[in-house]
Amino acid sequence: MTRYVYDFTEGDRGMAGLLGGKGANLAEMTRLGLPVPPGFTITTEACRAFLASGGEPAGMSEEISEHLSAVEAAAGRLLGRPDDPLLLSVRSGARFSMPGMMETILDIGLNDESVCGLAEVSGSRRFAWDSYRRLLQMFGSTVMGVDPSHFERALARLKDLRGVPDDVHLGASDLAELVQTYKNVIRVETGEDFPQSPAEQLHRAVLAVFESWNGERARLYRRREHIPDDLGTAVNVQRMVFGNLGADSGSGVAFTRDPATGRPGLYGDYLPDAQGEDVVAGIRNTVPLTELERLDPGSYARLLTHMETLERHYRDLCDIEFTIERGTLWMLQTRVGKRTAEAAFTIAAELADEGLITPDESLARVSGEGLARLMFPRFDVSKTLDPLAHGIPASPGAAVGAAVFDSAEAIRRVAAGQRVVLVRQETTPDDLPGMIAAQAVLTSRGGKTSHAAVVARGMGKVCVCGAEELSVDIEARRFATPDGTVVEEGTVLSVDGSAGTVYAGSVALMDSAVMRFLEAGAADQGATGVVDAVARALARADDVRRLEVRANADTPEDAARARRFGAQGIGLCRTEHMFLGERRKLVEDMILARTDAGRDRALAALLPLQREDFTGILEAMDGLPVTIRLLDPPLHEFLPDRTELAVRMATAEARGDLPDAHEAELLTAVSRMHEENPMLGLRGVRLGLVVPGLVAMQVRAIGEAVAGRLLAGGAPRAEIMVPLVGDVRELRIVREEVRRVLAEVSEETGVTVSCPVGTMIELPRAALTAGRIAGEAEFFSFGTNDLTQTTWGFSRDDVEAEFFSAYLDKGVFPASPFETLDRDGVGRLIAIAVAEGRATRPELTIGVCGEHGGDPDSVHFFHAAGLDYVSCSPFRVPVARLEAGRAALEGTDVSDSR
Repeated sequence: MTRYVYDFTEGDRGMAGLLGGKGANLAEMTRLGLPVPPGFTITTEACRAFLASGGEPAGMSEEISEHLSAVEAAAGRLLGRPDDPLLLSVRSGARFSMPGMMETILDIGLNDESVCGLAEVSGSRRFAWDSYRRLLQMFGSTVMGVDPSHFERALARLKDLRGVPDDVHLGASDLAELVQTYKNVIRVETGEDFPQSPAEQLHRAVLAVFESWNGERARLYRRREHIPDDLGTAVNVQRMVFGNLGADSGSGVAFTRDPATGRPGLYGDYLPDAQGEDVVAGIRNTVPLTELERLDPGSYARLLTHMETLERHYRDLCDIEFTIERGTLWMLQTRVGKRTAEAAFTIAAELADEGLITPDESLARVSGEGLARLMFPRFDVSKTLDPLAHGIPASPGAAVGAAVFDSAEAIRRVAAGQRVVLVRQETTPDDLPGMIAAQAVLTSRGGKTSHAAVVARGMGKVCVCGAEELSVDIEARRFATPDGTVVEEGTVLSVDGSAGTVYAGSVALMDSAVMRFLEAGAADQGATGVVDAVARALARADDVRRLEVRANADTPEDAARARRFGAQGIGLCRTEHMFLGERRKLVEDMILARTDAGRDRALAALLPLQREDFTGILEAMDGLPVTIRLLDPPLHEFLPDRTELAVRMATAEARGDLPDAHEAELLTAVSRMHEENPMLGLRGVRLGLVVPGLVAMQVRAIGEAVAGRLLAGGAPRAEIMVPLVGDVRELRIVREEVRRVLAEVSEETGVTVSCPVGTMIELPRAALTAGRIAGEAEFFSFGTNDLTQTTWGFSRDDVEAEFFSAYLDKGVFPASPFETLDRDGVGRLIAIAVAEGRATRPELTIGVCGEHGGDPDSVHFFHAAGLDYVSCSPFRVPVARLEAGRAALEGTDVSDSR
């Protein structure tokens, strides 16, 4: 029989899949002997069974009752006892941290009778009624479905009536009155009374947490973080401890290192006379955690000891929630803390220096996505700027956007192509869609551990919290500063999440220190801080990776930049980019030529230009492979737009002007070449087979550039790649022409010119016949952009705007297949092509040159699939290097790499 409930004494952190992250870590802290209130965890298996059947699994209630009895015995109190009640918290806890995305209900067990008993045993009527109103608010909104705004408005009205700024200044009688108001709200909104039975409260709360797994914000967060939908959440039931019992009580959140910068030390927030929910909700401004040393030296000292224990045990930054109940410290949660990209690299390097982790573990703990964030720009503060406001730097970076005051407006403006900054008093989980859409988040309340800060850091969003000087009016859609400045919705703001400053208008951005370091192509000597940490991570990745990393580059400048970024060659040089600008006229001449001689003249004019281009790129990449793709797009792309030409001709005719002979000729040519679906028409290798002289001109330009570099003492390594091959006979014909032309160049220059000839695999038929194609190809390069289009039957330019957002919302895609490789479909074709290609030609070099080559997740697939290299845009080369190293560590024991 399946077991659904585990006591905290029965688990450990290795059981996160079953107990959820929170439950597993509570069990681990209990095992370490830390002061954890007793409790138990209802497993993710129970949640999955409930969601699948719509009812609780058989035997779960009996197990809960059995474990509840153990908690009652440990606490010396009984749930439902009116004179000295046991109160419980019910919290969600998925395998992967989802802060604020699911439900929490505190003070389970209170009712009209036990609130009086709680007042007597605690010696505080105010505390008892405050706890009861919290239960009503949480249970009413979470379990009974009451709109939370009803409770918020009732509290606001009472505070206004009493003339107090916050709920701390409400007395016991005020809170008792508020309890009655809340009960009436529940009755009016639901048609039923708040349940007085503690057992019913517990039962309904557990099921509500299960149901919250499929709540809107939880689903959205999982899509954003690529968390599977089928994991379910565990539920943690725990004896309540109270931070709202007076000045000797309180709650806080602590980090063993700064989650924003990675610097060691004590970081966090503390709120006296408050529950933990008050801290993360940001409804009152906290004090720095160091203030606890003055308020309660004993608890402060014990907290430091426990924090050191946890960091050394987990060997990582720990995020800790705690409560002090009348001088007694209780540890309520720990987890490996979310952190910014800067902190991730810094902490990984420092923990390796301290000997807590190995160099390979250090590499495994950073990511290409994080490195990409560090390459983002920051504000240029070379000129003195007057901030509009100051707040807490909660998530670093710099962003500019128009101020908006709710999620709906953020989404609307972003859909219209604008960048926005979401401004709130404080955020709640319901603000997640707006936070995802926004470039930055600005709140007037809360600290580094508020909802806004934690979620923004996890998403890599810029965030400034606790800008207390701002008076934010959500209904009027504006905020005001102390000097009377009013900022209306739509006003452009610049938000600096590293400094905690907000500026009016658009502040110029500049490259990060990491970008400058990478652009310089420097070694790690002399680098400091996060730059040093990045340098060390990249060096380790280069030491352990098997995959080479090349770049997609079409100019000598791009090639040189890619080489500085660490590229080991060019995996895709697109020759069509060399035909744009002023050279377009020569391509027009080739297309419009009516005789072979005319076409040959146009090609002859293009030849020296192409040779010059290839010479520059081969020089920039001297000694490294340069894979040059022959012309790929349809020729009509080099001609003016058909519609524009027709309109100009019609307009001239309507004016009575004589038709322009050249434009008439162009329109005839464009009309002749028009295709309904040009991406599947006359392009790629097909051009080479039907346009005489085109392949020969490009191959001669390559061959002459190679010969010139050889004569100059260089070491050129040009490779010729034939695009859009679907049948081996296409490649055979082109390869024979390549051999013929290169032989001519060798004879003419007196230098032996030899270039490997390969093909792009970008059609399903090519992947499925790779064994035969490998008989003619000396290398393969997967063009995953077109392979994705042709496998899915997508036209990328159309479908991304038309329905991808709906597919992502409905879970058809976990991510866009144009951003992260579709392993099941496109990945399967790649695996077939690799296996069959190497069965024919074991020494076959295989790479990828679509932008998937720079996507972190896709790089791991390409490593596992046995590719030799990935190629991506120059700016993604460092990301690909890092991820190639991390991919090489998968499945190895990274704790033994010293």
